[in-house]
Amino acid sequence: MRKTFLFMDTVLNKVDAKGRVSLPADYRAIVKDSGAEIVCYRSLTEPCIEGCLEDLLENLATQIEDSLDFFSEKQDAISKLVFGDAKRYTFDSTGRIMLSEKLLKHAEISNGAVFVGKGRKFQIWNPENWEKEEQKLRAEAMKNRPSIRESKVES
Repeated sequence: MRKTFLFMDTVLNKVDAKGRVSLPADYRAIVKDSGAEIVCYRSLTEPCIEGCLEDLLENLATQIEDSLDFFSEKQDAISKLVFGDAKRYTFDSTGRIMLSEKLLKHAEISNGAVFVGKGRKFQIWNPENWEKEEQKLRAEAMKNRPSIRESKVES
């Protein structure tokens, strides 16, 4: 059985002048235990950086190929936006990755970065932007309380 790796927690780390930021220790452990590499790319829907293990992007590639016509405009656009933008990142001996200028600019990150776990993915936000986004999400959750149906266990 394959082990599941989940990115969790919200962690604020400093970004140095070269764009280096420490990957949270729990995230580094996931990368090490999985044997995969981290991949980051600009979010298609929010002003942040998306990150995941390379395996997740392999699954996404399969889903795109299986669900969309290979030569369709939609398949072409999604593939270019995600895979044309994605880059593998390895961390150095101190646990830092060096984010590209393109990613930093997109997420408006300069001297601080907030890592937000999303299960199989994570995001990296500008701290002020994340604070606003989190407040918005919590307000929506309070207004529209989410529910998860409990699955029935048959005897």
